[in-house]
Amino acid sequence: MDFLIQAAHAEGAGAVASTPGLTDFLPLVILFAVFYFLLIRPQTKRVKEHKKMVDSLAKGDEIVTNGGLLGKITDLGDNFVQLQIAENTQVKIQKDAISAVMPKGTSNSL
Repeated sequence: MDFLIQAAHAEGAGAVASTPGLTDFLPLVILFAVFYFLLIRPQTKRVKEHKKMVDSLAKGDEIVTNGGLLGKITDLGDNFVQLQIAENTQVKIQKDAISAVMPKGTSNSL
């Protein structure tokens, strides 16, 4: 049955166990650096920009939500924004659902 599984043989008496060095961890360090610069850093930058945009909102700003609603802010709360999307039609949305601030007059031109 040796033709299916190779037999394990012990090493000679002179073999010494090697300690892990810098070269053993180098691929792991490189992989972490690639993940940091390609995934983690850009995501944190996007989150900071979005938080800055949400904090600078004011009444009368025209915004677009993640769902595609375009409207004008009529009331600001701590977590929610009241948005006028048409005459006599207002909805409340979470501030985190705002994707972009549009230039003034955008909703009038549509």
